Amino acid sequence: MKLTLAALVVLLSPADAFVPPSPFVPVASSSTRTPLIVANSAVADELDAPASDLREIARQKQKQALLGLLGGPDDKSRIVYDPVLADPISKEPLAVSVKGPILGSSASGFKLSLRASPDSGRVYAGRTDAYINLLEPLNESTVDEIDDKKNNSKKTVSNSPLLSSILTFTPPPLRPIIANAANSDIEYIPMRDLFTSPSVSFAYERGWRQGFAAAGFPGPDKEFEMARDYFAPVMEKLRDQSNGAQRGTVVDMSCATGLFTRRFAKSNEYSRVIGCDYSDSMLTEARRRIRADPELRNAINDPTSKSSSTRLDLVRCDVAKIPLASSSIEALHAGAAMHCWPEIGPSLTEIHRVLVSGGRYFATTFLANYFQNVSGLENAANGGVQVETSMQAFQYFPSVEYLKSLLLDAGFEEDKIDVQLVGRSCVIIRCEKSGI
Repeated sequence: MKLTLAALVVLLSPADAFVPPSPFVPVASSSTRTPLIVANSAVADELDAPASDLREIARQKQKQALLGLLGGPDDKSRIVYDPVLADPISKEPLAVSVKGPILGSSASGFKLSLRASPDSGRVYAGRTDAYINLLEPLNESTVDEIDDKKNNSKKTVSNSPLLSSILTFTPPPLRPIIANAANSDIEYIPMRDLFTSPSVSFAYERGWRQGFAAAGFPGPDKEFEMARDYFAPVMEKLRDQSNGAQRGTVVDMSCATGLFTRRFAKSNEYSRVIGCDYSDSMLTEARRRIRADPELRNAINDPTSKSSSTRLDLVRCDVAKIPLASSSIEALHAGAAMHCWPEIGPSLTEIHRVLVSGGRYFATTFLANYFQNVSGLENAANGGVQVETSMQAFQYFPSVEYLKSLLLDAGFEEDKIDVQLVGRSCVIIRCEKSGI
């Protein structure tokens, strides 16, 4: 019995298989794109083979299946598009190709090349065993060298891990000064670049995130349950409309180390989960934790595991320029994140854009009173004058009403917005995009 692509994916090792290439959509260049549905199938005919042989069979057949989807030498007219991911600038669909076979060590995955229109010249790259970088386009000549990001513009502090780590332990008012003194070619935006530090990524689930309880945050398990329950009606509607064939896509924006991404993936309630973050070090830590998670590892190795049917991608991006097609996802979660978005208005507008009609947004964030000591130090260092927003350590949201006004400006309608204060400083946001 032949293996389908989805069945093959679950036979691979933990390092390269739980996150397969996205469910691409093959189309003729002159026709309208339609979703490709790849379903699991029985694999009993080949499960009697030794484990090593089975993995090799899986690698070879997955390679053949992917090449078939992408269009081989005899099918030059075929173009493959991801049904959700898009060029962050133009929002046009991305043509996807796979580079490199799944051979050799179990730690190797696919190299991906994602191209915008030929006119734009933008090419993005990624790996299925790491993440897809839709933050920085690469020159075509460097598609195979993901880590070689050479350009003439100012570099971000994430390009200097040592400096990033030093800034982590520097008082907020001094961070821009030290960053510019160390290297004038580095652009430092505090609320964005703090979380690019490998030190913060390492500490995030080792005490950093747990400290949010003092502000009233419900804790990861409870927040996941709240988000899942809020997303349930839109997912149930999609399942009913598709006779159970589709279970929807959830994006975990500013996913950090994958604290919630892993929970969404393991719930088996969604067809696809996409964890997005600006920080390379956060996504690297998220991938490490995905590999180390026993339930996700079991999902990789056990074709009968319920979790194996959920596709999981990690994507590097800017929330103010979300690389997703308009009206393409059913739900978006942002846990303890909005206060770290430098461009809060455009970011919320982007979230509204990518949600389908009836799609839902669930978020938690802090009110300004939680950061009063930090903001006081910033102002004191600035001669008693409030620093400009781009140089603040965080967004300082003064009230629930202010947050509601931001959501209204982004396009959400008043009767679809619910903003609640929990505890001293935690805000829980629920929004639904109105139907057309």
